[in-house]
Amino acid sequence: MESPTEPERPNHASRHRRGTMKAVAQDVYGPPEILEPRDLAIPVPAAGQVLVRVHAAGVDRGVAHLVTGLPYPLRLAGYGLRRPKSAVPGMDLAGRVEAVGDGVTGFRRGDAVFGIGTGTFAEYACAPAAKLAHKPADLTFVQAAAIAISGLPALQAVRDHGRVAVGQSVLILGASGGVGTFAVQIAKAYGAEVTGVCSTAKVDLVRSIGADHVVDYTVDDVTWLGRRYDVVLDIGGNTSLSRLRRVLTPRGRLVIVGGETDGRWLGGTDRQLRALALSPFVSQTLCVFVSKEDGADLRVLRDLVESGDVTVVERTYPLGEAATALRRLVDGQVRGKVVLSVSAD
Repeated sequence: MESPTEPERPNHASRHRRGTMKAVAQDVYGPPEILEPRDLAIPVPAAGQVLVRVHAAGVDRGVAHLVTGLPYPLRLAGYGLRRPKSAVPGMDLAGRVEAVGDGVTGFRRGDAVFGIGTGTFAEYACAPAAKLAHKPADLTFVQAAAIAISGLPALQAVRDHGRVAVGQSVLILGASGGVGTFAVQIAKAYGAEVTGVCSTAKVDLVRSIGADHVVDYTVDDVTWLGRRYDVVLDIGGNTSLSRLRRVLTPRGRLVIVGGETDGRWLGGTDRQLRALALSPFVSQTLCVFVSKEDGADLRVLRDLVESGDVTVVERTYPLGEAATALRRLVDGQVRGKVVLSVSAD
C-alpha cells in the first residue's frame, strides 16, 4: 500500500518565495501579552523608502505606548482610534537592504544599515532612507538596533537642549533605562560630572557606565540632598517642577525628556506643558522637546558607540518572545536596552 504523501513543511525559504515573513502582530490595543507570532506579507517600499531584512529590532518605551494605545492622544495623532493602524509594532532596526524605492540614493541591496522604520518586529520592514545610516563593520546588528529611538532623544537632550559643556554638573533622573543610559554616557563624553538617579537594583549598572555619583531614589530624595546642578535631565519621571527647580543652579537648565504616569489622557505630559508656560518668567531655563529622527545624528551616535564611549544592550530575546521583552520593560525590570534578535546575517 502506498504511503500518503507527507505535507510540505513550511520553512524560511518557501515562506519568502511566497512573499511572506514571520512577524509579531496585534489587532487591538492592550497589554504586551496580546502580541502574537504571525505570517504576514512582506511590505513593499514606497518612494523614498528602503526595504530592510531585519536582523535585530530594539524594544523601547514608545513601542509599549503604541501597543497599549495609551495615553489616548497617541490614537488621535494618527496611530488608530479603535485599533492600531499598523498591526506590527517596532521602530528601531538594524539589518541589510533588500530593495529600495524610487528616488532612493546612497543605499543599495546588501548594505548593512540601522535606524528607524515601521513595523520592525518582523523579518522585513520599510524605513525612510532619511532615517537610516550605514552600520560600521565592527558594530553588531544587535548593538546597532539599540541606537536610534533611545539614543536620539538622549543626544539631543544633552547636546542641543541641555547644552552640556566640559566641567558642568549634570543630574540625570531615570539614568538606568534606554534613554537614560545613553544620556549618562553622552554627558560623560561631553566632559560633564554626572550624577545618575535609579533604583537599588540598577545602581551598579549606572555606576558601570560612567556616572560619577549614583543616588538610589528608594533611599534618598535627590531634590533634598542640598546639591545644585547646571543641567537636570528628567527622563520618564514624574518629579514636580518645584522640586526639579530646587536642584538647579539659578541659571541652570531643566530638560524634560518624557513623563511616565498612569494617566490615560496626559500620561505625564502635563508637567511639560506647565514647564513651557513657566519658563519665560524664571531665571532658569525649562525645556521640553520632541526628538528629531535625523540621519546626521544617527551618524553621531554611531561614532560614539563605535568608539566605545557608549554601550547599552542588556540582553536579547528571539522575535517570538517580544511580549516577554516588552513586559519586562513596562514593569521596570530592564537595565539599559533590550533587543529582539530577528534573523541571522
